Order: sequence, then structure tokens, then C-alpha cells
Amino acid sequence: MKFRLPVSLLVAFTILMGAQSCTHDYTCTCKISYTGIAGLPDTVTKEYKIKDTKDNAKSLCEKNSNKSDSLGITTTERCFLY
Repeated sequence: MKFRLPVSLLVAFTILMGAQSCTHDYTCTCKISYTGIAGLPDTVTKEYKIKDTKDNAKSLCEKNSNKSDSLGITTTERCFLY
């Protein structure tokens, strides 16, 4: 006796798997702040679009986060996917 899956179950599975790998437009928001001496600019916010899968877009966005020190000024950039 052969076991056969209903066609509707196969179609639903195919749609579900395809939907998980679709690319979409995501917004990466980076907040850049400066500390260390008086008179530095206020926090700056940059946004840019990433078209990719959600997991890849999140990884690409968050890898832009960093912290650096130069001449007594600390620059901190924190990026998040929205």
C-alpha cells in the first residue's frame, strides 16, 4: 500500500517554503553619537534600505555597528533593522 500526500498539503508546503526565502525591502537605522569633548555634534540618525531575506538583512545591518576612538573623541554607531 502506497502512502500519498494530498495535493493541497504539497502546495501549502511549497508556498510556505518559498515565502521564507523571499526578499523584501528592509530599513536599517543607524544612530551615530560622539563623546569625549565639548561641542561635538548631536546624535545623527542614518537610514538605508536593504533588499534581502530578513535574516541576511539583519546581519548586514547590524555588522555596521562599531565604536572607534580618535584624538579623544569616541564615535559610536549602533545599527538596527526595522
